[in-house]
Amino acid sequence: MNPNDNFTDSVQQQQQQQQQTGMPPSSSTGLIPNDNTNQQQSPLTAPPVAASQQLQQPPQKMQSPQDPSNPDSSNNPNTEEDVISIVTSGASTVSSFAQSLIRQEEETFYSAEENKHGDDNLWGLLSGVAGNIYEWYDFAVYGLLSTEIGHCFFPQSSKELQLINSFGVFLAAFLMRPIGAIMFGEIGDRIFGRKNALIMSIVLITVPSVLMGLLPTYNMIGPTAPICLVILRMMQGLSVGGQLAGSYVISIEQSTSSNRGFRGSICDASSVGGFVLASAVTNLTRQCVSEEAMDAWAWRIPFWVSLLLAPILYQIVKRTEESKFWAERTEQKETEKIIREVEHKEQTPAVLDLLASPFRRRQLMGAIGVLSCKAGSFYMLFLWTPIYMAELRGIVKETEADFINLIVVSAYIVFLLIGGKLSDSFPHRSDLLKIGVTCIIFACPTMFGMFESESKFGYLLAQLQYAFVLALVHGGIASWEVELWMADPSLSFTGVAMGHNVAATIFGGTMPLVATSLYYWSESFIEEDEDDLRTLFFRMLPAAYISALGLVSLFCLSFVIRHPHDLRTGEKKLRSVVKEEKRRRRKMLKQKKQEAALQEVGNGGYWASPASTFGMESVREEQNRVHSQSENVGYVPPST
Repeated sequence: MNPNDNFTDSVQQQQQQQQQTGMPPSSSTGLIPNDNTNQQQSPLTAPPVAASQQLQQPPQKMQSPQDPSNPDSSNNPNTEEDVISIVTSGASTVSSFAQSLIRQEEETFYSAEENKHGDDNLWGLLSGVAGNIYEWYDFAVYGLLSTEIGHCFFPQSSKELQLINSFGVFLAAFLMRPIGAIMFGEIGDRIFGRKNALIMSIVLITVPSVLMGLLPTYNMIGPTAPICLVILRMMQGLSVGGQLAGSYVISIEQSTSSNRGFRGSICDASSVGGFVLASAVTNLTRQCVSEEAMDAWAWRIPFWVSLLLAPILYQIVKRTEESKFWAERTEQKETEKIIREVEHKEQTPAVLDLLASPFRRRQLMGAIGVLSCKAGSFYMLFLWTPIYMAELRGIVKETEADFINLIVVSAYIVFLLIGGKLSDSFPHRSDLLKIGVTCIIFACPTMFGMFESESKFGYLLAQLQYAFVLALVHGGIASWEVELWMADPSLSFTGVAMGHNVAATIFGGTMPLVATSLYYWSESFIEEDEDDLRTLFFRMLPAAYISALGLVSLFCLSFVIRHPHDLRTGEKKLRSVVKEEKRRRRKMLKQKKQEAALQEVGNGGYWASPASTFGMESVREEQNRVHSQSENVGYVPPST
């Protein structure tokens, strides 16, 4: 028998069975009836429907592939594939709907009007400067006295564990900083304003600092001493969570657009000034008393100095004017309150409004990634490096390490002001950040390599070069953070505080612990009296961690964050020019390859006449036209 006859008979039987069951010839499942009025269209062939309409449609009941009431389901192999296609189509619909929401929020965010209330108010800047000096003095004293505090509050541990336990208490303060960001963000955005949030943060840090200087040690009250130390340190972290972000916001909201980077760098320089003051007081105390007295009681003196600074700071902040940008927002509160009463809605906290938006969540995560390198590098350079040289490596004395650190921190203040001024001169706010982050990736390993030079001048030079490239990032970061959230003044304090403090907690607060752990782990691979590349490699492990954070920051700057300042200064048009240039280069490369191939054909014995160039002349003319168009698209300066 002819096999084709069997095939023809099987096709006829299949068609008869489809007619008996009411199945259309194109249907391959038993899920779709033949009734044209109730027939469903496949998700892949159905006409396009709005995403919101698709999401509002109730799910339709489908028969299970193994449902006994469906006689053809057991014999139909494509049922599972159809179910998978329906689920996949629904997931893609939800994804496209979410993307459309993000695009809509993004357009609204970037189309917000520029802040026109900046007048470079002096008292707003002074309040931020004085507050940062005071807050960061109190906060830095603990880190600089971590060795003495470890002896007094963890005496039963080994030297290594004392240092790690002391850094653990240091981390406890950082864990409170995001909570402080939420609390002071709500105060500064929704309740009392930026000025009053600063005053509250100053009061909150004064009390635990003074009590820390009066706290009994482990030998006096036992395990209660380290518990009280942790509680007081956490109160300090709660205060710092709102202070720096508040000084950023109130200073930059009162700045003109051409001066924001420099004023922000002054705020950052003042926070570093707190470190300078703490280093100076700590170093002076160690010089004036013996090492035994310093371990026993003299470590309390730097904590008591904060009592002398508090009255001066209060008078400065009291003279500060409230941010006009925020005050304009408060005029809308009564109208919003009436609307909420009519609609029976309660005002949600600022942090919930911030996290409810997919677009704002993306901006927040991107900001945390950008700040990761800066936060880790700052505490690596100014807190852990002196301990590394004096306590861990022993290449210098403790007083020498403190003196070198004091010189580096003092120079860093100047570097910060230079970086802030440079950030205002660049076309885009992110340009200098990208340059600085790229330099940090290489500068930190260079610093650790120079620590093997056995020269005190080399140690100083190693830290100075690292401080300079870090200042390129740190100098313009304040204006970059505030401008990122300036479109909505009712969320800007919370957005800046959350991004800054979460990054500081994850990457700054853990830096001493991570770096110390990497050091002790690398020591297990280093043999004594060996000085080779293998030893140098393991010495650089803490620096490799910083370089990895630099790569994260560079990725977020390039692919995650779209900064409003960059968009207003022609970023979109510049990107189109770059894209067009890349396309032109790809065409030229393709043309060269084709010409080379034609040349090889000609050399092989075939005549490459003008008619055999396959339209290369038209391609060349098109490239010249595209190139001339791309040159006519220029940079659009920011509006003044």
